[in-house]
Amino acid sequence: MKLNIHTIKPSRGSKHAKKRVGRGNASGHGTYSTRGGKGQTARSGGSHRLALKAFKRLMQSTPKSRGFKSLKTKPTEVLLSSLEKNFDNGAVVNLASLKEKKMVKADVLAAKIIVKGELKKKLTVEGVACTKTAKALIEKVGGEVK
Repeated sequence: MKLNIHTIKPSRGSKHAKKRVGRGNASGHGTYSTRGGKGQTARSGGSHRLALKAFKRLMQSTPKSRGFKSLKTKPTEVLLSSLEKNFDNGAVVNLASLKEKKMVKADVLAAKIIVKGELKKKLTVEGVACTKTAKALIEKVGGEVK
């Protein structure tokens, strides 16, 4: 396209129509001409207390969680199959040894052995919680739970 005086145009989006306020409600800028209403909302700081009322209404309308949620952390679950894989026969299983083998995270305060998989090694469990069936399986193999 050849550049002539009649083909020159401003960049797209650089020009836009002036907002014409106060030209009737059909324009979208009628009645108050984008200046808001008189009275409380027109005054400095007038809408401050209204926001608090709306917040109270919002708080009252939101459903509350019922019941009790304990802040006590649940113990990390350790599987019997992972004990079989990571410990030798006759080893002592406690929280420190579980952290050492990276079976639980370093900041964990409690662990619990649950039944998933099977155990064939004789292990001694100290200071780690067990489910009833896990305890029975450990003792069945010849291990000990203290």
